[in-house]
Amino acid sequence: MIDFSLSDEQRAVRDWVRTFVERELMPLENEVLRREREGHVPGLTAKERDGLRALARKSDFWGVETPVEYGGMGLDPVTAAIIEIELGRSFVSFRFGGEADNILYHANDEQRQRYLVPTIEGERRSCFAITEPGAGSDAKAIRARAVRDGDHWVINGEKTFITGGNEADFALVFAVTDPDKGANGGVTCFLVDRDMGWTSEPIDTMGERRPAALVFRDVRVPHDNILGEEGHGFALAMQWIGKGRYLLPARALGGCERLLAMAIDYAKTRETFGAPIADRQAIQWMIADSQTDIEALRLLVLHAAWQVAVGRDSRHAQSVAKLFGGVKANEIVDRVLQIHGGMGYTRELPIERWYRDLRLLRIFEGTDEIQRRTIARDLLKGHVTVGATLG
Repeated sequence: MIDFSLSDEQRAVRDWVRTFVERELMPLENEVLRREREGHVPGLTAKERDGLRALARKSDFWGVETPVEYGGMGLDPVTAAIIEIELGRSFVSFRFGGEADNILYHANDEQRQRYLVPTIEGERRSCFAITEPGAGSDAKAIRARAVRDGDHWVINGEKTFITGGNEADFALVFAVTDPDKGANGGVTCFLVDRDMGWTSEPIDTMGERRPAALVFRDVRVPHDNILGEEGHGFALAMQWIGKGRYLLPARALGGCERLLAMAIDYAKTRETFGAPIADRQAIQWMIADSQTDIEALRLLVLHAAWQVAVGRDSRHAQSVAKLFGGVKANEIVDRVLQIHGGMGYTRELPIERWYRDLRLLRIFEGTDEIQRRTIARDLLKGHVTVGATLG
């Protein structure tokens, strides 16, 4: 018999985060929307974000998945997914502090003191720089070059759509160091401080996220700043990309739950032709379909997280969860907007904001098409057998 109940610890964590979201994030939503309407940078200000993180840290909520030996909570992947679901209930983008890129743990002792520990403590900010104008979903097509010059490497190239690139003071940069060896053996990851010479420019988008375009022009990086081993950068990149793909649809799931609740409340109070629209079959079916999609997505997300927790190869399950989550989250927000009619289309309600933000889920960290390619390839090559996901 399969037990779907949460542990006492998971329930306690869920309830704490839900209360935090309701008390601290949701009250900021109107102000965030107002600032955005007036042309300010979307989302929380740095002061607001740091204040919220400090408040959470007072309750020992710091470093959700960071190992205990580094001052974190060391929570398991399933609990991490539950936290993302709860954070997703507000469109205000927020993450608890105390985290660092998973591949930074491959740093040597000296690098850990310069990069890993300060990042966990919030003293430094990093960004993951692999995507290029001509190398998005096809990460093997990167063209940025690093050429050895004595005890340094000289990096030239461009990166684009880099999350956190405008705020970061160092970047994890993937560059070709041996063109003859290709991706497997010819790509190296470098820890590159901003003051070494790279620049960034924000890219305006239709949602809150403002990724960066990074430019490297003869940027000199010490050989000691190689992360991991020379030539083994692509394996690190895949480890970073595959670590928490299930967390993206998890956050969308929380947003969909809140959106559906908004639609239900509105349908009960909005009247047409002398009766609430909740009495109309067309509305009932949109609500029923949305609830069905939400419950299916919940199981896909938690199943992928469970596979990570028990040490199984979760890449296939994560691709399934991300593909389903991206498609269904966009269908749900579209239904919710439709139920609200003209009011849903205005900027007086947060629905249009979710509409724009959720659209990104079908693009970043692996497009729908890439997920379909991965899923089909796994099945056709026999890496995964139909009906054997619980085996």
